[in-house]
Amino acid sequence: MHSPSPAAISRTIPLRFALALALGLSIAAGSAFADSPRSKSKVLGSITAQAGQSYGSLDSVNGGISIERGATVQSAETVNGGIRIEDDSEVSGSLETVNGAIRIGARSVVTRDAETVNGSIRLDGGTVRGTLRTVNGDLLLMAGATAGGIEVEEPNRGWWNWGAEKLPRVVIGAGSKVTGPMVFKREVKLFVHESARIGEVLGATPVRFSGDEAPE
Repeated sequence: MHSPSPAAISRTIPLRFALALALGLSIAAGSAFADSPRSKSKVLGSITAQAGQSYGSLDSVNGGISIERGATVQSAETVNGGIRIEDDSEVSGSLETVNGAIRIGARSVVTRDAETVNGSIRLDGGTVRGTLRTVNGDLLLMAGATAGGIEVEEPNRGWWNWGAEKLPRVVIGAGSKVTGPMVFKREVKLFVHESARIGEVLGATPVRFSGDEAPE
């Protein structure tokens, strides 16, 4: 099943919180929503995939998700929290957050997409084979990172992103590459290192730079 776009995610936030409430009530009643060795779900609190271990889906409403070095996970999703992946880890599915950053370490691989609405996504030498998607956040590909594509959606001017006027900053750093199209449905600041490789760009004009740091 195709993952929803960040804009679609933002429209379903009330539904998510309704589901979270139902989940919390079920837990309080002693139902079977407790963590299993393979998958973990929480309404409040963080989740950690321990180093070298294998997991199914990791899902939180109000809490971050950490995937330690060498862990393998099917997918990770949170509403209010970030997702941090250490070096040499693997996610066979997708990453998704609404209000939180996503950070992916060196040599780590995400097989599908990485999506956020209001957070940033940073790849420090990692690979996302699918598409990086955001609405209001920055996208940073550093240290030879790779992405299958980039999409920056048009903001949905609802209560969850009121006042979000800062332009997203998209940086394709030294040695990094985007193998598929980059599609921008809103104004962004797009900087591409002279050693980076990119494909088709729609909706923005790349500014080439050299050196270690992109312009602000």
